[in-house]
Amino acid sequence: MRARLHQNWQDIPVEARGCAAALGNFDGVHLGHAHLVHTLHTTRPDLPLAVVTFDPHPRELFRPQDPPFRLTLSDERFAALAALGVKHVFQIRFDEAFSLMPAERFVEDVLYESLGLRHVACGPDFAFGHRRGGSVPFLAERTAELGVGFTAVPALADSGGPYSSSRIRRLLQDGYPERAAEELGRPWFIRGEVQHGDKRGRLLGFPTANIPLGRHLEPARGVYAVTVRLPDGNTRPGVANIGRRPTIDDGQESRVEVNLFDYEGDLYGQTLSVALHRMLRAEKRFNGLDELKAQIAQDAQAARTVLDAELAGS
Repeated sequence: MRARLHQNWQDIPVEARGCAAALGNFDGVHLGHAHLVHTLHTTRPDLPLAVVTFDPHPRELFRPQDPPFRLTLSDERFAALAALGVKHVFQIRFDEAFSLMPAERFVEDVLYESLGLRHVACGPDFAFGHRRGGSVPFLAERTAELGVGFTAVPALADSGGPYSSSRIRRLLQDGYPERAAEELGRPWFIRGEVQHGDKRGRLLGFPTANIPLGRHLEPARGVYAVTVRLPDGNTRPGVANIGRRPTIDDGQESRVEVNLFDYEGDLYGQTLSVALHRMLRAEKRFNGLDELKAQIAQDAQAARTVLDAELAGS
């Protein structure tokens, strides 16, 4: 059975009721999230495995002035959850009206009545309801009263502490995508539609696909060794610059400019997934386009070396 996405919690089909569901935002779907999902499945292997999550992320509603911070957008999150064996993803629209729902109503009206869950699980920091009025002890008590099973799952941790989305964000912002990948269980990627740029990369001999960061977190600005997943499913190696192009200084917002090695074709309008493997250098300003062109050639060779070594070690 393929995973199914349900976006209207008030209209759930009969066949999607009766699940065991993990609760949370699941931004990044990292190893800690996988631990929560797998623990729930081990606890109730007799029930279909589900997740209850939210979109947009509550922080996007309450703090719209914050810079974009998402590790995964809803489509990416759904795919990652499906890869964990989740059969139903109940993605609740988190708008102002929903944010005012008391914790009691969330448990009774949403989890129990509308979704018909038979078992729920969450991590130790899960909070819900208006002004985060619902706690893990409250959830345990209220589900018991309703005859719904409950499991509180301890956070998965290593020597640095619990795995968390915020910890992974810091690693990416500090320029360590390879360490972020270890905690995600896969490389972190930016997914977006290729847009028309100013064609400067082509003039420099390194044509690039330009992808806006959108709601994705902006990692450390600089040059990265990357792999790019094309719409046909093929993956190509490349080198990418993430930042504002200080040498050209066009005043644009930060973006991803990726050069696919040994590739010819029109990518405009297509959706690519750019996975970051290693940061090669920080963003810097060069003394003119000739110096920039020479550096780009060095960056491309460095990226090939990094990716070849990864492939040899896999």
